[in-house]
Order: sequence, then C-alpha cells, then structure tokens
Amino acid sequence: MKLLNGAELADFIKERQAKQVRALRQAHKIIPKLAIIICGDNAPSQKYVALKEQYGEDVLVEVEVHSGPQLEAKDLLEVLNQDPLVHGIIVQLPLPDPTQTDEIVSTIAPEKDVDALSENSLYDAATPIAITWLLSGYNIDLRGKNIVIVGQGRLVGAPLVKMLKKSDLEPIIVDEDTKNTAEIFASADIIITAVGKAGLITSDMIPLDSVVVDAGMTSEKGVLKGDLADDVYDRQDLTLTPTRGGVGPLTVAALFDNVIRAASSSKP
Repeated sequence: MKLLNGAELADFIKERQAKQVRALRQAHKIIPKLAIIICGDNAPSQKYVALKEQYGEDVLVEVEVHSGPQLEAKDLLEVLNQDPLVHGIIVQLPLPDPTQTDEIVSTIAPEKDVDALSENSLYDAATPIAITWLLSGYNIDLRGKNIVIVGQGRLVGAPLVKMLKKSDLEPIIVDEDTKNTAEIFASADIIITAVGKAGLITSDMIPLDSVVVDAGMTSEKGVLKGDLADDVYDRQDLTLTPTRGGVGPLTVAALFDNVIRAASSSKP
C-alpha cells in the first residue's frame, strides 16, 4: 500500500504561503484576512472552522469567525463585502436550512468568494484544487486513465469534474442514479469519492492496483469518517489517501492560497 500523504505536501505549501504573506505585510502593508460565517452547531463544521483558524495563525492570515442565526447571514455578508480589510469570505456549509444555500452564497462578492461557492466566483474550489495537488505531488498522471468520480456535490464532485474537463480529461461520474456502477468501477484506474457516507466504497468494488482518493467526510457518533470502508485499508496493492491527513490538509492550504491571491490583487 502506498499512502498519499497530503499533510506532508501541505507543510511545503504552508512555508511558501507564510513567505508570501510576510512579503505582503512588509512591502505593501496588506494583512490578508478571511471572514468565516458559521450558522448552527454542526460538529464537522465546527472542526473545520477550528482547523482554518489554526492554519491562518500559522501563515499569518487573520481569520475572523462570525457565528449567528442563518437569518442574519445575508446582511452580514453585505457588510463584509464592503469591508476593504476583508479579502476572503466563506460560508461554512451545510447550513441549518440548506434550501437557502444558493441564495446566501450568491451574496458573496465574486472577488471575495474564495471557496468558489457561487458560479461567479473568481477562484477554483479548494477541495478539487487539493485533489489535483495531491495527485500531482505523487506524480500520478491522469492522462489516458479511467477516472471515476463518485458524487456530484457543489463543494467537490461538480467543480472537480469541471476542472478536469478544462484539462481535456473525461471523468466518469457515478451517483445514486447510476445503473451500471459495478461495470464502471471494474474499469477504473483512479477513483475519487466525495459523497460523505461512511463505508460507501468497499474493497470488492475497487480494481487491482487502483489509485483511490477519499474526499468524503461525515460524522458518525461524533467520529469523522470518510467514504472508504475499513477493509479498503487491508489492501496492499492500492495507492490511497490515509484515514487522516489526505485531502483535508491540502484543502485548507488551497483555500488560503485563494485568500492570499485575493489579498495580493488589492495591492495599490
């Protein structure tokens, strides 16, 4: 088994970002700032926000967290949009009432939508960037490979498909409506799953010598779990992300790359 250790790659990226931020601070007096809006008490969301706060501290980017009722989110976004000291804004998903997601995230100014939640964002979504960084970092060539993406969510699956197609790749999408799932998996060279359902992908579904990237996450009895079942990690022939430290650290790094870009674009 070969593990795709995103945490190691993230450390190198973090060093580069810290240098960029120091240069912005010293040469241009710009202090990059990320504003996070979180509504409700979703446990994984709280964890992700804490990780972003810590990462911001490590790379000298200010992170301010706004907790409050969903009803006030749009008004707060309007204020943050107009604040010249705020360079990036994210709304931590899922919202307590997900039916309002599109309405709320579309309020974020495109130049500050560093999570690429709306169609008008000037940036690529963080997790798809992280996945491409991870594969590239381990010299996994996507050309000529059968790439299967499980899930079409707005944060990972859908933007990843779009990103790969821009690179003239043709990934195969599998979702709950797909009929010939077993046949599709049987021909896969690379499987990327981002559904958020614990144990969804089992060992018997994965061909020999495949590359498997788990970008799914859900909370099960207070424990964060990915889409891969435990028996997948018994396989010695696979190249895959570990249960911790795979895509996640690089996703945070990619988000802050967007924040730093946004801050850099504000240079006089």
